[in-house]
Amino acid sequence: MITVTCFLWGHAYRPAHVNALAALVREHYRRPHRFVVVTNDRGPFAPGVAVVADDEDFARTPSPAGAGMPSCYRRLRLWRADAAETFGERIVCLDLDVLLVDDVAPLWDREDDVVLYRDPLWPHQVNGSMLMLRAGTRPDVWAAFDPMTSPALARAAGFRGSDQAWLSYKLPHAARWSGADGVYSYRRDCAQGIPADARVIVFHGRPKPWDVDVQQAA
Repeated sequence: MITVTCFLWGHAYRPAHVNALAALVREHYRRPHRFVVVTNDRGPFAPGVAVVADDEDFARTPSPAGAGMPSCYRRLRLWRADAAETFGERIVCLDLDVLLVDDVAPLWDREDDVVLYRDPLWPHQVNGSMLMLRAGTRPDVWAAFDPMTSPALARAAGFRGSDQAWLSYKLPHAARWSGADGVYSYRRDCAQGIPADARVIVFHGRPKPWDVDVQQAA
């Protein structure tokens, strides 16, 4: 069974965003699943949303992009060798601004040990908006991360962001979702409306799903 996971920290998002994402998952993934938010926020969270305490590992590691840029290294805990003890055997991680618009079973029922999302703006790297892994796969992603040196290594290799840059550096040959799978970027792909074959819309940067009137093309 899949555990769908998201993270909530800081002030940009609220428990209401977690609850809205959980509702989208229930609507568009009809398989048995568990929904987990990793947070130290007290909610309120909707029934069916399980809370895992955020141990804040690497939470204070700054983004190599500079002050004020998001630092998401805490999400690397999903790659710990013992992640199954907390998250189960199969993990999907979603950003809180991801929009599910159709059945995601074809995306999440794949047998690959790791599937990442190809960044639509920088196709040589991955985007952290959605990923899937079999727990315990590639524990070196976690074990090899050194907050003093790893961000600079990934940036020197030409990768942008925080945890997504490290994943790009460590997992260059992992399977990737793209528009061919129905995973689209709102900023790049949706100027004329949501593509008819869309399953997931990624909102990286601005706007956010709640800022726009999202209409799917016929």
